[in-house]
Amino acid sequence: MPEKFLFILEIIGTIAFAASGAIIGLSKRMDIFGVTVLGIVTSVGGGVIRDIILGQTPPATFQNPIYAIVAILVSVIIFIPGMRRFLSKNHGIYEKTMLFMDSLGLGIFTAVGIETACLSGHRNVFLLIFVGMITGIGGGVLRDVLAGNTPFIFVKHFYASASLIGAVVFILLWEFFGQSAAIIGCSFVVTTLRLFAAKYRWKLPRPKEDFE
Repeated sequence: MPEKFLFILEIIGTIAFAASGAIIGLSKRMDIFGVTVLGIVTSVGGGVIRDIILGQTPPATFQNPIYAIVAILVSVIIFIPGMRRFLSKNHGIYEKTMLFMDSLGLGIFTAVGIETACLSGHRNVFLLIFVGMITGIGGGVLRDVLAGNTPFIFVKHFYASASLIGAVVFILLWEFFGQSAAIIGCSFVVTTLRLFAAKYRWKLPRPKEDFE
């Protein structure tokens, strides 16, 4: 896959996750600094964890600040008074925007995480799946913890499960159809699963009893 196309995908994922982080910050009535921090953490947090696991230090985020810069710009735009008023008056649009951005970011970063590990020479399937998942969900977990929420991966429909399935799809497609098909297929599967899970309320089994 051409590096330019991969870079575009990463920027799209960065924008998507930064927007979801900034929107969470707004919902918590944070100031512009808090909103921006959540936007940055959500968009680059998973990649930082990935690079540390793969032994690539300093992480790519600190070698090429373009991703952090994009996240800052997106967060500031979300914080603009006009944008804040629009989101607060159109709660349905806010919910749909949050869902789509979060789903898209999860799909793209799951794929990019595995692709990064593959290009680094790693072929251990367990490592590839774990790295893909942590790249996809890591930033969201950090976002939710900083915002004082229970992380999505524990309570929201298919989240980590969608990333896991997408990671498996990536490995299968990479084996039989190559890099481009793997990245596009994984991103599509994860995003679609998340959107369908939200629409049809798919959830993993939970205990019915109350525990204290």
